[in-house]
Amino acid sequence: MRVVVAEKPSVARDLAKVLGATQRRDGYLEGNGWQVTWAIGHLVQLKTPDEYDPALKRWSMDRLPFIPERFELRPTDNRSTHEQLATVAGLCKKADELVCATDAGREGELIFRYILDYAGCPDREHTRLWLSSLTEEAITQAFKARKPGTSYANLHDAARCRSEADWIVGLNATRAYTVRFGGGGVLWSLGRVQTPVLALIAQRDDEIRVFDARPFWELRTRYRKAMFRFAGERFREQPPAQATLAQVEGQPLTITKLERRTESLPPPLLYDLTQLQRDMNLRHGLSAQRTLEVAQELYEKKLLTYPRTDSRHLSLDMVDTVRTTLGALRAWNPDALAVLATYVGGAPDGERGPRARSRRVFDDAKVSDHHAIIPTGKVESLGGEAQQVYDAVATRFVQAFLGDRVQDVTTAHAVSNGVPFRARGVVVTDAGWSQLEPQAPKKRKGKGKGADGDDDGDDDTQELPALREGESGPHAPELHEGKTKPPRPYTENTLLAAMETSGRTIDDEQLREAMRGRGLGTPATRASILETLLTRGYLQRDKKALRVTDLGRYLIAIIADPMLKSAELTGEWEWKLGEIERGRFTRPVFVQEIVARIRGLIATGMSPRNEHAGIGACPRCKADVIEGREAYGCSRWREDCAFRMPKLYRGVALQREQVRELLFRGVLVRPVTIDGAPRVVCRTATGELIDLQPPSRDAQRPGVKAAPKKRRGRATGAE
Repeated sequence: MRVVVAEKPSVARDLAKVLGATQRRDGYLEGNGWQVTWAIGHLVQLKTPDEYDPALKRWSMDRLPFIPERFELRPTDNRSTHEQLATVAGLCKKADELVCATDAGREGELIFRYILDYAGCPDREHTRLWLSSLTEEAITQAFKARKPGTSYANLHDAARCRSEADWIVGLNATRAYTVRFGGGGVLWSLGRVQTPVLALIAQRDDEIRVFDARPFWELRTRYRKAMFRFAGERFREQPPAQATLAQVEGQPLTITKLERRTESLPPPLLYDLTQLQRDMNLRHGLSAQRTLEVAQELYEKKLLTYPRTDSRHLSLDMVDTVRTTLGALRAWNPDALAVLATYVGGAPDGERGPRARSRRVFDDAKVSDHHAIIPTGKVESLGGEAQQVYDAVATRFVQAFLGDRVQDVTTAHAVSNGVPFRARGVVVTDAGWSQLEPQAPKKRKGKGKGADGDDDGDDDTQELPALREGESGPHAPELHEGKTKPPRPYTENTLLAAMETSGRTIDDEQLREAMRGRGLGTPATRASILETLLTRGYLQRDKKALRVTDLGRYLIAIIADPMLKSAELTGEWEWKLGEIERGRFTRPVFVQEIVARIRGLIATGMSPRNEHAGIGACPRCKADVIEGREAYGCSRWREDCAFRMPKLYRGVALQREQVRELLFRGVLVRPVTIDGAPRVVCRTATGELIDLQPPSRDAQRPGVKAAPKKRRGRATGAE
């Protein structure tokens, strides 16, 4: 009998329908020589430490780190799936021919391989079904194109590495920090990816908290309904701004130079999961997790291709498929397809169909496990969030084959009584792909950390009147007063972008592409990582903003080792997992690196290294901290380092040893009394002091089990 193992029951039903396996059995479908069964996500998981050694039920530092010689498996804690696990394992062992049809990616490979391990046949020969769409045609073609399971050995190695690394870091770090800092029964849950993400948000909150808003004055003038701005820097003080304003008042403005050029803005790239999640959060407020759930539902309804992808391109062999899909989308939006038909090389059918030469769409080198998310061509009435997600994907798909947005950009230079001014205007000559854009594209002023000031209008998109060089006339100058703005708090949209690029906030599409392989987590796991931090009470939503809680702040404060909270370092590990998939790095070396780092963490007592014989290092510039009459400060204060820690904080006199602890660790582990209540004093990444509620079991949200007395309990490894 030939056996197929799918990842979900719904996918198994689609496969069984194509194969003719229509007879329902207990845990599988059968017919036409096939048995089609399914997992329900992960059916097995790595054992916890106490299942290797009962003595490890007691959590203690002297038994850490614990690294098993060989990782062993057990059924998941969800008892409702145990019977299905027995069914799948039994069919795998008895099969004459075995087909892996779990989701085509790292995690799907791990689900299947773990089942084989648990069934006692890890080296069982099998073939691999690789699906990006669940249409009948795609399933038929995929069965014809099956490859031996050995062809995916590197993918299997990467999947194992990810799972084992998360276990090593998550289990050992969670136990170590809970034992050391878990007074009051608090379970401190750490993870290889989730902790650096939490650190990113905490650092952004620090930057916002200590931001010093400073006033500025900007000289503007209006000439023939066009807004001109002073061509120099903004004024940081009012007197010189007023003097410059007085210099131009009553004086004519003369156009000295006109620069004209034509800009062509190409269509945006197709969607991968991360960009889809970002856009849906920005436009409709959908969480990353909800967007993934909706996209998965649309995939299972055969409306979209596989959503858990990190590619924004299609393979060259998809040109004919794309042509057919574009034609079928007339039933979705005939107006959009009519726009497409007006562009040469973009007609939905016929010889002029989609251009294979467009490397922004078709590029085999940029298609990894799966191609970009696109419609399948099947259309049905949806409504609600499903319609929003489908419309976004279908619109982006059509846009990819439209022409560039072409615009004439004019920069006008002017002078008034020796004071230079400049204006910029844009005239769109061919809207191209932007005809279908939900919002007209605008120049991004910010760089991810908030613009330096505020603007009450986007003058860059104004349409200038017909100006000519040498003309002169009266104008209306004015002085605009504003204040510099702090960085914006992370939203799910901006956090996903930062996770994609290891903490770097990058707006440029090509630079993001270059950093893609070095992100935090994967497109498929980023949403769940965020939800984990919210569930555990380390983060909270404030409208669209994500904010660190007192509990999360305390956790980041007590973590001294950068291994656990460095976004770039963790991004490097994620990149190495990709290199393992590509056969350029080895599984043993990767695991050895993880083990060495966790051993070093435990050996140093989870404390930062004291490289200073004195009080400590300045958190801003790393120079020595010295003691003054009323405060401790940076020894480079003459070089404009503003770090200063007062000796008296909210009525509490800080002792020298407490200052050392704040500088080296970032937190006073023992609470102090402030305003009659116990508070925990923390030092932020920028060097300021804040106080928090002492962590307690009550501070943790439901679903997070604190370590019981005598440290008896389990904690599972996690990203």
